[in-house]
Amino acid sequence: MNRTHPVVRLRVPTDEDAFVWHRVFDDPDVMEFHGGRAAELSVYEELTARQRRHDAELGFCLWSVLDSDGEVVGFTGAQPWPHAWGPAGEIEIGWRLGRAHWGRGYATAAAEATLERLRSAGVAGVVAMVDSENVRSIAVAERLGMRVVETFTTPASARRGHCYRLAL
Repeated sequence: MNRTHPVVRLRVPTDEDAFVWHRVFDDPDVMEFHGGRAAELSVYEELTARQRRHDAELGFCLWSVLDSDGEVVGFTGAQPWPHAWGPAGEIEIGWRLGRAHWGRGYATAAAEATLERLRSAGVAGVVAMVDSENVRSIAVAERLGMRVVETFTTPASARRGHCYRLAL
């Protein structure tokens, strides 16, 4: 099946995007595989600031995803894997959208744009760490051509997940 993707734009997150991310991710469905509840605003303030640094230093980050109306619907992008466990030293691609924007192709379209930007930045490959029960994210990873290379257990939550990999 050849799906037509929506038009999306990726931009470096602004200070204001911390408030938007906090609002659109304040949903138990959105946070089901990310701790189960919304993070504090300060978490998103730090996250958006870190992404601005990544963009300046690396040429990529977790970008804010904007729909055709210019509304921020979530984030998609890549960053160095931030934990001591797992694929240390690797670049992780990721996506998270507000619930109202699921099922419309935004995550796949934005992730494909991310892969193009990463190729242009000279990144050789990416991983995606996905909870084994997160069927929506698994579908996005598979649409990108990623394949499972290992199974892991998250230290903090003891949840099982899959490490997907894609050579660029």
